Amino acid sequence: MSTLLDHRPVHKPDDTEPMRHASAGGEVVATFEIRRRAFLDRRGRLAEPAPPVAHDRGAMREMYRVMALARSFDAKAIALQRTGRLFTYPSCQGQEAVGVGIASAMSDCDVLLPTYREQSAQIWRGVKLYELFLYWAGDERGSDFGGPRKDFPVSVPIGTHAPHAVGVATAIKLRKEPRVAVCVLGDGGSSKGDFYEALNFAGVWRLPVVFVVCNNEWAISMPRASQTAADTLAQKAIAAGLPGEQVDGNDVIAVHCAAEEAIGRARDGGGASVIEALTYRMGDHTTADDARRYRDETEVSARWAYDPLARVRTYMAVRGWWTKDDETALIVACRDEVEAELKVFEATPPRPPTAMFDYVYATLPPSLARQKAMMAGRHDAR
Repeated sequence: MSTLLDHRPVHKPDDTEPMRHASAGGEVVATFEIRRRAFLDRRGRLAEPAPPVAHDRGAMREMYRVMALARSFDAKAIALQRTGRLFTYPSCQGQEAVGVGIASAMSDCDVLLPTYREQSAQIWRGVKLYELFLYWAGDERGSDFGGPRKDFPVSVPIGTHAPHAVGVATAIKLRKEPRVAVCVLGDGGSSKGDFYEALNFAGVWRLPVVFVVCNNEWAISMPRASQTAADTLAQKAIAAGLPGEQVDGNDVIAVHCAAEEAIGRARDGGGASVIEALTYRMGDHTTADDARRYRDETEVSARWAYDPLARVRTYMAVRGWWTKDDETALIVACRDEVEAELKVFEATPPRPPTAMFDYVYATLPPSLARQKAMMAGRHDAR
């Protein structure tokens, strides 16, 4: 299946060659196209030829397990926020296949630069659930991952981590390391100048970085059609001279395959690329949002037919890889793991108020050092 954006010009005239006018508007010097990759449809049917991962029972079961765990964690996090035990939380419901597809294609040595809806990718990469709870409770220790030590913390500002990914990839290239930076952002982030500047540098410097645009059709209340006039977000790679493609973001096989190829190409010196993963944000933008104000509930209901978990489950069941007993056992296992991690989170002692001064400067400026000392005195006086 052809998958990449073809960015080769159909004709590149020599400087001395007389101009041939195809029309009054001039000669066509380049044409482009965007391909969409998909293997597993919404009914769980597989299109062949499919990549090896689709025929790997163990790999598919593990992908499904992590997707299910992410959804279970997500539901618990929303419940905790509603009862005041977490702060504002962004649900990843409906987008689990994007994160798992990307992370399962990465090596341990690669660097993930996530935005705030990549819980499934973080879980696959080894971030503990209690660490995610800590982060969304406002505790920066939640960014001090015990697993992927080189991965970046969650980026809440929109698109600002795209230039950071370029910086990481530049360091990797200068050190001649066999690693790749993988930057995930939303469709709204792809409309920011940070994104375009990052693509430009990544293209010019031929950097080992992959940009994944998770297109869930909404940038808070802004629909994708109001963000850009581009037919696709993948075609934004064209101006930077990068290959780009679109994938069905609810098809974990397609996401894994696209990410595996893009990461492999970057690791082998082939440079950067862009993947647009088409999915849908099933919940509110965050727990501080009410999506009913700007989108119709019938639209949301219709999207459940494309649920990434349901299609993997159906696919495995048809192949005899998954049973009702397996599903029951997984539900229990996910619930128990989330509850166990919740207990670790709740047993973690709070940090003192002076912690707000830590890890901002290598050496605190005198004014902040005085404030920290004053706060420490007040805290100790209690």
